[in-house]
Amino acid sequence: MKHFYILSLGLFLATACKSKKENAPKQNNANQPVTVDVIIATPQTVSNAVEANGTVVANEYVELHPEVSGRLTYLNVPEGSRVEQGTLIARVNDADLQAQLNKTKVLLEMAVKTEDRLRKLLAINGVNQAEYDVALNAVNSYKADMAYTQSLIDKTVIKAPFSGVVGLRQVSPGAYVSPSTIIATIQQVDKIKIDFTLPEEYGKMIRKGNMVDVQVDVTNKTIRKAVVSAIEPQVNQATRNLKVRALLQGSDVNPGAYVKVLLLASRDKKTILIPSNAIIPDDKNKQVVLVKNGQAAFVNIETGSRQAYTVEVLKGLEPGDSVVVTGLLFARPKSTLKVKSVKKLEQLAN
Repeated sequence: MKHFYILSLGLFLATACKSKKENAPKQNNANQPVTVDVIIATPQTVSNAVEANGTVVANEYVELHPEVSGRLTYLNVPEGSRVEQGTLIARVNDADLQAQLNKTKVLLEMAVKTEDRLRKLLAINGVNQAEYDVALNAVNSYKADMAYTQSLIDKTVIKAPFSGVVGLRQVSPGAYVSPSTIIATIQQVDKIKIDFTLPEEYGKMIRKGNMVDVQVDVTNKTIRKAVVSAIEPQVNQATRNLKVRALLQGSDVNPGAYVKVLLLASRDKKTILIPSNAIIPDDKNKQVVLVKNGQAAFVNIETGSRQAYTVEVLKGLEPGDSVVVTGLLFARPKSTLKVKSVKKLEQLAN
């Protein structure tokens, strides 16, 4: 029994020594510093440009509809060509109205002769005033009927409301049309409007008369200048965006096309930029890791505008701070850090 006790004690001591030897390397690994790369926070001169999606709108645009129903007796739609204001585009059959107008003209001529004769007789007391008033009322009534019939005839005529380019013809000669029928479209493309939206936070940065850059050709990245002509006073409650309209002179871009609008929100501003992947997102805050006295320090920051791979830091960083850009996953508060190299923003963009 005594020998068994001594043997058991020896096995326990041997196991304990072995366990200590196995745990020793783990403790040494935990104390090893984390190797990281950093960038030095440096204020840089940047121009903050806001990019917005825009749509090309014709300066004037209208769909040509007939005001009355009937058969087309005349159609002049020079597709894709320019027409001047007042050009006759189409005419609806007005034979019945023309006949009514001619009938009223004949009755008016007779009424005018009767009124003239009675007026002369009234001057010598040949008729009483009541008879003359009836004749005069007939003249005025026929004139009103003619004006009414003429207004109906005018509704059968479709003219170009302004000078512009006519679109594709939608009907054929002789077709029966109604007020819902589209004959064609006409657009004024000498001046082009650009409609775009901006977040409401930029509302104070844009005013009527400001110049904006418009990228009319996405492939060639052609930039044109446009002048802000109007701003919608009410913010869209669904998107919290402002609608802005700018006027673009002498462009060959087609209405309805997509363009990019570039607005310079701030010019030559000094700010600190860091890589976007150096930020640790949190439920409430955004953090970065700094190297201070060889240890990791977690700092809350406030960010501004975001670019392709960098983020503007408004608060939380001071010039000269060493911001960790690699090895973030292994850094812990007050853990030892070993700086491997100092990077530049240009290097981290690749």
